[in-house]
Amino acid sequence: MERVCVVGSGTWGIALARLMALQGHEVEVWSENEKKSVQLDRERSLPQLSGVRIPESVRFTDDLERACKEATVIVCATASQFVRGIAKTIARVADPTQIIVCATKGIEADTLFSMTAVIEDELTKAGSPCNALVAFSGPTHAEEVARDMPSAIVAASAHRAAALRVQKAFSNEVFRVYTGSDVKGVELCGALKNVVALASGMAAGLGYGDNSRAALIARGIAEMTRLGVAAGCVAETFSGLAGVGDLVVTASSVHSRNYRAGFLIAGGMSVEQAVAEVGMVVEGLNALPAAVQLSARYGVDMPIVDAVQAVVSGCARPQNVVGALMTRKLTCEAYGRKQRTVMTYGTFDLLHYGHINLLRRARALGDRLIVAISTDEFNWNEKKKRCYFSYEQRRTMVEAVGYVDEVVPESSWDQKRRDMHAYDVDVFAMGDDWAGRFDFLKEEGVDVVYLPRTPEISTTQIKTDMSKGSEK
Repeated sequence: MERVCVVGSGTWGIALARLMALQGHEVEVWSENEKKSVQLDRERSLPQLSGVRIPESVRFTDDLERACKEATVIVCATASQFVRGIAKTIARVADPTQIIVCATKGIEADTLFSMTAVIEDELTKAGSPCNALVAFSGPTHAEEVARDMPSAIVAASAHRAAALRVQKAFSNEVFRVYTGSDVKGVELCGALKNVVALASGMAAGLGYGDNSRAALIARGIAEMTRLGVAAGCVAETFSGLAGVGDLVVTASSVHSRNYRAGFLIAGGMSVEQAVAEVGMVVEGLNALPAAVQLSARYGVDMPIVDAVQAVVSGCARPQNVVGALMTRKLTCEAYGRKQRTVMTYGTFDLLHYGHINLLRRARALGDRLIVAISTDEFNWNEKKKRCYFSYEQRRTMVEAVGYVDEVVPESSWDQKRRDMHAYDVDVFAMGDDWAGRFDFLKEEGVDVVYLPRTPEISTTQIKTDMSKGSEK
């Protein structure tokens, strides 16, 4: 049995206190003032958790220092802006045998510290031993946990023994705890998903449906993962309970304060009015400035975060940022990775399997293949050759090849330098009969690749053979 001090008497704190008490642990809940502690002790209920009875065994106090000193497990379940102040108190009485579980989600605005980092910072300043810190996060709405609806969560810690101890203490037939070691990743998930949930609520407030919400969730997790990986986190964390799991529930549930706040803002309320209407802390608004700063620090593109910031700061209306998001430069779906564009040039007269092989190998060098086809005028005036098919006919044939994404005209020898920039080209590919001729394009930051030609066939050979056949 553990002696548990739950710091915070909001819905999440009460839900966890109830859970632990029903597990047979000795539980005491700290509230910020004596009046609230007395009321909770007397009424055994919380207005926001209608119909949920707090077990008689749960005790209440406003003496944080004493409660923390006597506990074997301290659970921080308060709003993120209060964590540092609470950590100062914990640091004064910290015992090296205690486990500190941080069930608060957020990023400190000034330091960009995660919540466990804030606690660790205060422990270090006080000269206290660095207790085993555990980040506790996942898709766990307090309203459902308090009503014994099956839920799952992650306990992440650099101390495996601490994570296992928390797993054992909290798990039962309706609450399943998984362990992990990516503390920073779990905490980034917990903070950033609230920002994406604001965006999802705004989309709903504008009258958009399931398609919009699903797109926001999918691209939101892409942004979160990009930032996490850049910050040294494990990518898989963002596809787990703390990432995808928590984002789905926060970005689509009526229980989500962030979703509701976004909905109200899109409906015309000011940020202050929306927060007042929600009646509880909206953590996404607290995490937003830090998310913007982290995006800049790591050089990570986070358009959804930027859009929410534009709306919250009053720089843009929700309707306007939607259009801006939808009309950004097109890219591929690899967590926002820039498409690798390949470009090749040629006449492509009498299209044959040698051409197809070249196009196939060129397309394999990237995500997108642009083919520049010589115009009729360029062929005659500069290349001094006449084509069997016109430019438009050759263009139609090449466009029909599945490996080709776009066809453009080639009208001069010197356009290649310009094309590399105009089409944002990453790879210039040509047959190896041109080997070395286009190395100058490397100066434009482009990879130059010469591909082996199919030896047994060429357009010239076809024309020669056809000409010989017509003479017989």
